[in-house]
Amino acid sequence: MSSTTTRRQHFRNLHHEVPDEPTPGILVMPNPFDVGSARVLAECGALALATTSAGFAGTLGRSDQQLRRDDVIAHAEVMAAATELPLNVDTEDCYGDTDDEIADTARQLAATAAAGFSIEDYDPRADTIRSIEQAAERVAVVAEAGNDLVLTARAENHLYGVDDLDDTIRRLIAYRDAGADCLYAPGVTEDADIDRVVREVEAPINVLALAGTPPIPRLAELGVARVSVGSSAAWAAYGAIRSMATELFGDGTSGYASGALSESFRRRAFD
Repeated sequence: MSSTTTRRQHFRNLHHEVPDEPTPGILVMPNPFDVGSARVLAECGALALATTSAGFAGTLGRSDQQLRRDDVIAHAEVMAAATELPLNVDTEDCYGDTDDEIADTARQLAATAAAGFSIEDYDPRADTIRSIEQAAERVAVVAEAGNDLVLTARAENHLYGVDDLDDTIRRLIAYRDAGADCLYAPGVTEDADIDRVVREVEAPINVLALAGTPPIPRLAELGVARVSVGSSAAWAAYGAIRSMATELFGDGTSGYASGALSESFRRRAFD
């Protein structure tokens, strides 16, 4: 298995220069929710993976924002060991109100084999978006404590009903200047808005693939550096289980089995 330093440098490079396969010009970074889904995605050709706080919480029977730091660090260790791909870790707001608390999260994560992590400007305990100044200070703290981890800073406006693109761009620029390597405003889906974010922030941008998001080739044309899917893969998998149960407890048939992984694929991914 490649060294942690090599993985981190490779992950950093992928934000600036992506091989032509599987998707030219853009890093498509899907979000597995457990070891099995990570290995399936690796077998499908992913170049990097990212955890999902909501998807991981679902595996524990919890809602999003109900994870503890110890849960996430342990999950990062397991997921980083699942494949040889660089792993970005969803660390929500870095699990603390003080600089010492969030720096400790970054230091603990730096001791794992993860390649990157993120910090959000939404405060789940106060149920509010932090001020730009406070959020940027927190980005600077974890950027220093995270050592060589690739840091993604997230502006959460559009997930919490604040549809103010001007404010979102100001935040992303402030977080960039505070030391973030990649910037992310989940919920920005319009072609023109994404184009403006890329042009004005002038740093690697991650876009969340949602139902209304432009196709990945178009995102590449717009200059987006990275695309992730958040918790969508987890909910799609749980949706498949629900569909299976509906058929099994309804008609009593087993047509759902036609969508199962083949034995040869399972051997490649899991053996």
